[in-house]
Amino acid sequence: MKKNVLVIAVLAVVMMLSQESKAQKFAKLDKSPMDMASYPSSYKISDKLVKIAYSRPQLKGRTVAELAPNDKVWRTGANEAPEITFYEGVTFGGEEVAAGTYTLFTIPGEDEWTIILSTAENVWGSYFYKESEDVVRVAGTISTSEDVIEAFSIAFEGEDDNANMFFGFGNTVVTVSVNR
Repeated sequence: MKKNVLVIAVLAVVMMLSQESKAQKFAKLDKSPMDMASYPSSYKISDKLVKIAYSRPQLKGRTVAELAPNDKVWRTGANEAPEITFYEGVTFGGEEVAAGTYTLFTIPGEDEWTIILSTAENVWGSYFYKESEDVVRVAGTISTSEDVIEAFSIAFEGEDDNANMFFGFGNTVVTVSVNR
């Protein structure tokens, strides 16, 4: 009887270890890693106004126009379209927007970029973009960076309740305001 219990215990341990090893398969590092930006940007401040999760494509010898063509809806990064969360109502690019989570798309242009907040959820790319799901469309102003921004980046800067959100890619920097 003791021998049978010992055999069963050993088999149980072996089966458990084999199950654990099968569950330990991790995905390789994404070529366009996810990132997050927020305002205020300090991780020590929990009272955020806005937070955005996005993926960061890299130029790798390509141009911004190849990855984000003018006059076409772009997912604003790579992989899934970014999700932006406003923790309270804001004025986004001059338009009132209620607290909530939205999908962010852009339409690059020569003189300005159109920035779109959409009610679409769980969107990969911009393939299924529908204008009927737009909450607001605002104009982002374009400036030029002296340094090449190899990996698409989003950042916030501001004071108190007034911030600007910046998209940087190549030598292009797009700015839109976010205010309480």
